[in-house]
Amino acid sequence: MSQNTENKILTGVIWKQLLIFFFPILIGTFFQQLYNTVDAVIVGRFVGKEALSSVGGSAGQIINLVVGFFTGLTAGGTVLISQYYGAGQRERLEEALHTAYAFSIVGGILFGIAGVAATPSVLRMMNTPEKLMAQSTIYMQVYFGGLVFVFLYNMGASILRAMGDSRRPLYFLMVCSVVNIILDIVFVVVANLGVLGVAVATLISQAVSAVLVTYTLMYRTEGMTLRLKEIRLNMPVLKNILRIGLPTGIQSSMYSLSNMIIQSALNLLGVDTMAAWTAYGKIDCLFWMINSSFGIAVTTFVGQNFGAAKYDRVKKGTRVCLAMAVGTAVCMSTLLMLTGRYLFMIFTDDATVMDIGLRMMHNIAPTFVLFVFIEIFSGSLRAQGHTLITTLVTLIGICLFRAIWVTLIVPGGTMEQVVACYPISWFVCAVVISIYYRYKQKRILQRYQ
Repeated sequence: MSQNTENKILTGVIWKQLLIFFFPILIGTFFQQLYNTVDAVIVGRFVGKEALSSVGGSAGQIINLVVGFFTGLTAGGTVLISQYYGAGQRERLEEALHTAYAFSIVGGILFGIAGVAATPSVLRMMNTPEKLMAQSTIYMQVYFGGLVFVFLYNMGASILRAMGDSRRPLYFLMVCSVVNIILDIVFVVVANLGVLGVAVATLISQAVSAVLVTYTLMYRTEGMTLRLKEIRLNMPVLKNILRIGLPTGIQSSMYSLSNMIIQSALNLLGVDTMAAWTAYGKIDCLFWMINSSFGIAVTTFVGQNFGAAKYDRVKKGTRVCLAMAVGTAVCMSTLLMLTGRYLFMIFTDDATVMDIGLRMMHNIAPTFVLFVFIEIFSGSLRAQGHTLITTLVTLIGICLFRAIWVTLIVPGGTMEQVVACYPISWFVCAVVISIYYRYKQKRILQRYQ
C-alpha cells in the first residue's frame, strides 16, 4: 500500500483535523457511557437506591478496573496500526490487525472466567455492605460472562480509529445504546427483573456492538481486511503490542485501582454516600468523555504523523490539542458547578443523597483542568512508543498516593477528606508529566530530525 496522499490527518489544518476526529469519538463515548448511565437511571428510579449502589458502586469500580486495563492494552495495537497506516505498510498492518483480534478473544475469555469466579471475594474485600452483595454479585457475574464482546468491540473500534475512521464506531454505539435502552425498559420496568435485567440488557447490547465492528473490519474497510481464518497470535507482533500496550494498561488500571480504594473508604460511610458517589460518577463522566476523546484524537494524530515522519506536525498537534482540551475543561467545570443540583435530580430525589453528591462535586470539579495535562501529554508520548515513565508517574502519583492518603493520612475520614486525594494527585502528576514531556519530546525530535 502506497502512502495515502489524501489522508488529511497528515496534510490538513491541524486544529480542524483534530476536531473532525474528536467529535465522532466524543459522541461515540457519550453513547458508550449511556449504557451504564441508563442502567443507573432505570434502577435508581424503578428499583431503588440499593440497586443503584449495586450497579454503580463496588461492582462498577471492579468492572472499570478490568475494562480499563484491557482498553489500555489496546493502545499497543492502536499505536502500531496508526504508525503502519501512516507509513503505508500494508503487510505489517494486517499482521497487527489479526494479532490484535486474537489477543482480544483470548483476553476476553480468560478475564471473563476469572471475573465470574472472583466476584464474591473481591466485593467483600471492598467492604461492600451485606445487603448489596447479592445484587452486586449478579450484575458483575453477568457482565463478566459477556466480557469477550466488550474486548472485541473496544479493540475493533480502536483499530478503525487508528486508521482515521471515528464515525463508524459512533454509529455502532448509537445503535447499541438504543438497543440497551429498549431492553432496560423491557427487562426492568416491564418484566421486573431488577439488577439482573439491567445486566442482561447490557450484555446483549455489547454483543451487538462486537458483531457490527467485526463485520465492518471483514467486509467494509479499505486498506486492510480481517479474515477469520488468519486470526492468530503472531508472537513478534504481540510482543510489540504488549511493549506499548502493557504500560498503558497498567496506567489505566492504576486509575481504576485507586478508585476502588476510594470506593472502599466511601462504602464505610453508608448507602447514601455510595449512591451519591454512583450518581456523581455518571455526571462526572461528562468531563471524562470529553477529556478521553481528546486523548484518543491526539494519540491517533500523533501516531500517524510520527509514522509518516512529519515530526513538526507531531509537536504542533500536541500543543493545539492541549489548548482545546484545557479550554473545554474550564467550561465543563463551570457548567457542572452551575447545574449540579439539576443533574443529580435525574438519578435520585433523595435529599440526603443529593446533598452529599453536590459536596463531592464542589470538591472535585473545579480541578478538572489539571488532569488535561496528564491525558494529552501521555497520549502524545504513547503514540510515539514511549509509555514507561508516564506509567510510573501514574503508579506512584495516583495509585500509591491515594492508597496512602486513605489508609494512613485520613483513615476513617469524612467524605471531603477522602475525595481530596483526587485534586492533590492530579496536581502532582500534571507537573511531573509536563516536565517529562518537554524533556522527552525534545530528545525524540533530536533523534529523528
